Amino acid sequence: MSTTPLKVTPEQAAAVDKVGKFIVRFGMTVPAILALESVRPLSYVGSQFMHLLSPSIGAFLTVPEWDAMAHLLEDRRGFEYVLRRIEALDAGRTEFAGGAQ
Repeated sequence: MSTTPLKVTPEQAAAVDKVGKFIVRFGMTVPAILALESVRPLSYVGSQFMHLLSPSIGAFLTVPEWDAMAHLLEDRRGFEYVLRRIEALDAGRTEFAGGAQ
């Protein structure tokens, strides 16, 4: 694992927040975290599958948001960022010190 800090772009952070708020709004925090934790070893493969699905995802995220999230998940540290951001949103915190930027 790389020791360099994770660089999260504003586009990636916005996409993660959009997905995280959707998850929290519908009370799916625990199932989402369990699902993400269970597929963590396959994060890179999953991110590549996300690139494959990009043209058909327009109903939930824009294609640029979807691609930004897929690029973030290519790095396992990005996966951790997504998990921590969902937890922060669920706890009602708007600020987040999860190693971004």
